Formats: sequence, structure tokens, C-alpha cells
Amino acid sequence: MEVLGIDIGATGMKGAIVDIEKGELTTERFRLDTPRPATPEAMVEVVKAIIEHFNWNGPVGCGFPSSIHHSVVHTSSNLNPKWVGVNIDEFFEKETGLPFVVVNDADAAGIAEMNFGAGRGKKGLVLTITVGTGLGSGAFFDGKLVPNLELGQLHYKRYDRIEKYASNATRKNKNMSFKKWGKRFNKVLNYVDLILCPDLFIIGGGGSKYFDEYKKYLKLKVPVIPAESRNEAGIIGAALAANSLKTKQESAVN
Repeated sequence: MEVLGIDIGATGMKGAIVDIEKGELTTERFRLDTPRPATPEAMVEVVKAIIEHFNWNGPVGCGFPSSIHHSVVHTSSNLNPKWVGVNIDEFFEKETGLPFVVVNDADAAGIAEMNFGAGRGKKGLVLTITVGTGLGSGAFFDGKLVPNLELGQLHYKRYDRIEKYASNATRKNKNMSFKKWGKRFNKVLNYVDLILCPDLFIIGGGGSKYFDEYKKYLKLKVPVIPAESRNEAGIIGAALAANSLKTKQESAVN
């Protein structure tokens, strides 16, 4: 079965058709810039353009950079405050005419890793950390998702959010060496380890492709490994989430 997966980020919106049984893209990724300002009205036009690009007429799964509770957006994160309070599933379905399931983007990436990547078969508490414009996080206990664990929103020292201290965007903007940034990221992981005591960290997102550059600066008792799906994880996980949630809804009706 195939599902269109869309991964929405603060700087780019990417989509591809996914074979959800194999966890593989069946098309090339199609990417468009995230509009500025990133309002609901502007962003849904990009979503429509992605759907039109693939000539798609079926279910759509979408990863979105916000805490989402019962389909309602709770935080604007790096987007626009107008998103807060929007029922995003209903909004996208009304505007596109297609069935939508929208989940937190880091949760989507984690779903892909736990099903087809580095987290497959891992037990206990596994935390997936996506390193990009912000710091996303997904939590899985014995393979089951604990949704909306927004660790990037934790406060740290003078920073209102810890993601402003050690995201990949911060590394780039401050032209930091991997040594300096790696030590910052090490503090973040140790901070999280102190609070949650996970059994495993999986590092994904755009920053995961540089893992070999900074892994020597990560000093933790808990294992830290790179994600395998990398930049495709958000798209694959969103497609998987759409299929699983729609299946549950259909079963409940029947």
C-alpha cells in the first residue's frame, strides 16, 4: 500500500509517495520552501502544490513541527502564532479534499526509525532526537509511541528554549566548530538523561549526517547512535502514522 508522506519544517516542506510495507520512498522527494510568514493560509497552498506534483488522490500523512493534541496545534514553534488552536487535520482535509493525519514531525521521524531503522526491535525507553532548525524528540516505550515529548522546549540557563542552545541551526548561525557544538549537544543529552533515564538515544534530522564529526564529544552512560533513515524519516513516518491511525478509526466504526 502507498501513502503520500509530507514532512513540514521551518525552512522546507518535502513530500514523497511511500510504500508503507517496506518503509521506502517510491518516488523522488519533492521540496518547496516554507513560506514566510508561515501562516496556515500560506502553508496549505504549499501542501496543495506537493499533492498536485504527485497527482495524488488518497490518504496523506504529515509531520508538523508542533505539539498536536487530538489534531489541535498547541505550539507555533518556528512557524506562525496563527497555527495555535487550529484543528490541522480538519483544516488540511477541508482545503485539499483528501483524508489527512498530522502528527508531530519528530514523532513521525521516530516512527520510521522504530519500524524500519536503528530502533527496530529495541525495547525499553528509546528517545529519538532530530537535530535541525530546532531540536525535536520522540519517545517510544517497548516500541510504542508516547506522543508530543517536546524536549526542545525545555528551558536552559539564559535560553528560553534548549533548542536555541544546541540546534543545528544554532551551530550554523554561530559558525561553531563540531567540537564546540558537540560539547553543547552533550550537555543537552545529559540533561535529558538526568530527567528521563532512557535506554537509548537515536540521533536523526539534518544534523545526523555529521554524527561522526561530533560523536567523540558525547560522554554519556546510555548508548547514542545515528538514525538510519536520515532525511527520509519524517516522510516515511508520517505515511506510516496516517495508515495506522486511519486503520484504527475504520476499525472503531466497524
